Amino acid sequence: MIYPDWITLKLTMFTVGVLLVITHGLALVNRKGVGEWLRAFPRSRPAGVLLTGIAALWFYFMVKLMDLGEFSSWRNAVLLFTPVAAVLAIFYMGEFLAVRAAGTIVLLLAEPLLESAFLRDEQARLLLVVLVYVWIVAALFWVGMPYTLRNQIAWVSASETRWRYAAFAGIAYGALLCVGGLLVR
Repeated sequence: MIYPDWITLKLTMFTVGVLLVITHGLALVNRKGVGEWLRAFPRSRPAGVLLTGIAALWFYFMVKLMDLGEFSSWRNAVLLFTPVAAVLAIFYMGEFLAVRAAGTIVLLLAEPLLESAFLRDEQARLLLVVLVYVWIVAALFWVGMPYTLRNQIAWVSASETRWRYAAFAGIAYGALLCVGGLLVR
């Protein structure tokens, strides 16, 4: 376990639920502003650089702190190569860099979220686990085929009805996660 013990199932479910309610509520209230920001995000160079830096830093500290088992002899090489890879990604993967970096952060975020639900008996944990696995599949596509996020954003924002359904679905699932988080011990 490389993350602190205070990252519990109750905390992660409630935090993810609150974040879903807030972000989807904001999308519902401010459709135009959020829609414009989302449509600009995939090709945003500043967002790409920032998110790549965050992902590289997170990965660096994960490698530094975790037990690599039989790959421990590679630790120094990976630690040295991580900032180099981040800089090379920023300079040579300018196209959809923000999407690729966001996908990488989602993949990094999946581990502590799933770890909080690992070996827990409560059925409510499945609300978080299913959501995280959906995020993992989406993030794999975003990293490998980043134009898919652009297409997903275009599809959701093409119609007022789709936008409202997506926002209400996010709010409802977030509320469900909050309730589930309050019910687990």
